[in-house]
Amino acid sequence: MKFSASIIRQAVKTALAEDIGSGDVTSLATLPKSARCVAVMRAREPLVVAGLALAVCAFRELSRSVKIKELVKDGHRSAVGEVLLAVSGPVRAILGAERVALNFVQRLSGVATSTAQYVAAVQGTKARILDTRKTTPGWRLLEKYAVVCGGGKNHRLGLHDMILIKDNHLAALRDAKPNAVSAAVARARAKYPDLLVEVEADTLVQVAQAVAAGADIILLDNMTPATLRQAVQLVAGRAQTEASGGVTLKTIGAIAKAGVDFISVGAITHSARAMDIGLDFPA
Repeated sequence: MKFSASIIRQAVKTALAEDIGSGDVTSLATLPKSARCVAVMRAREPLVVAGLALAVCAFRELSRSVKIKELVKDGHRSAVGEVLLAVSGPVRAILGAERVALNFVQRLSGVATSTAQYVAAVQGTKARILDTRKTTPGWRLLEKYAVVCGGGKNHRLGLHDMILIKDNHLAALRDAKPNAVSAAVARARAKYPDLLVEVEADTLVQVAQAVAAGADIILLDNMTPATLRQAVQLVAGRAQTEASGGVTLKTIGAIAKAGVDFISVGAITHSARAMDIGLDFPA
């Protein structure tokens, strides 16, 4: 997944305006305009890198004379102490952009690193790790990009690009004939024939109904590994299967071994820890 330079700049400008406000009063008061410096962005723990383009944009947004050298690329697995990028130029600009640049890279590298851990946990199975819509408001494209940097796969970007018939949709159609699942899939196909249709199933009965209705993907929600295996056997390749609900690094191995095609993990975005990355000024 990629996003445009305009999206990067918009995110950066918003963050800089929030942080700097009317001016970096500390730097304006203490540092001459002519002062220059050199600094390096360094990983302080093992991590998967993501978001460097936003850091670069933040520094250059404050001064076009800032020179930047990227030492690694997004998706790179960095070791402790590894330099991610080096910057040189006006010290006021570098200090003004420092926190914004770090916030982006720390947060997005956290998402990428978390994703990579889940991807590693399902190695040897056919399961692929999916993200969800449980993202930071306004950061969805950025965080979904970070998921890809970590080896994961994007699910739908929003409510507009894929049909996902969930339990609340089915509850609202409980009186539909022949059943809520069949009615929902039929209506979805009629209204948006070019979109993929996924159905959330809480029971094996709903799994069977979704298969019969011709769903493209069946979301197997909060099922035990044993029930997941039954569901996969019931589907028998007639649709793709996605396991979801309460997935952790402790449980994902057993879920993957049940034979599902995808496992969606909200934690890789909503609970990712910001990584320890610093901007160091050599003595």
